[in-house]
Amino acid sequence: QVQLVESGGRLVQTGGSLKLSCAASGRTFSTTTVGWFRQAPGQEREFVAAISWRGGTTVYGSSPAGRFTISSDNANNTVYLQMNSLKSEDTAVYYCATDPKARYSSDPNDYDTWGQGTQVTVSS
Repeated sequence: QVQLVESGGRLVQTGGSLKLSCAASGRTFSTTTVGWFRQAPGQEREFVAAISWRGGTTVYGSSPAGRFTISSDNANNTVYLQMNSLKSEDTAVYYCATDPKARYSSDPNDYDTWGQGTQVTVSS
C-alpha cells in the first residue's frame, strides 16, 4: 500500500518562499495524478495543484494565482510544490494525495490516499 509523507512546511515571512515535498513509498506514482491541497482552520480543504506523474501535465487552482509551481521527480518518487511570494492567507496545513483515476480533479473526494500534512505559517 502506498504511503505519502509531506515535508518542508515551516514559519516564513510574508513575501518569502517555501518548497514542499511529497514522497511516496510502497509503490510508484506511475499511474496516478498527484494533487496538493490545503486546509486552514475552520475552512474546507482547498485544491492547490495537480500533476500527471507520467506526462507532466499540470493543473492549478485559483488561489495560487501564478505563485505556486508543482513538479515531479520520477527517480525519487517525489512531487514538489514551490511556493513564492507567500501571503498570510496561504497559512494552512498542506496535504498531498493520489488519484488512481488520474482525473486532475479539484474535488478531494476523488483522491484515495493522503499524507499527514505539513504546516505552513506565513507571518508578517
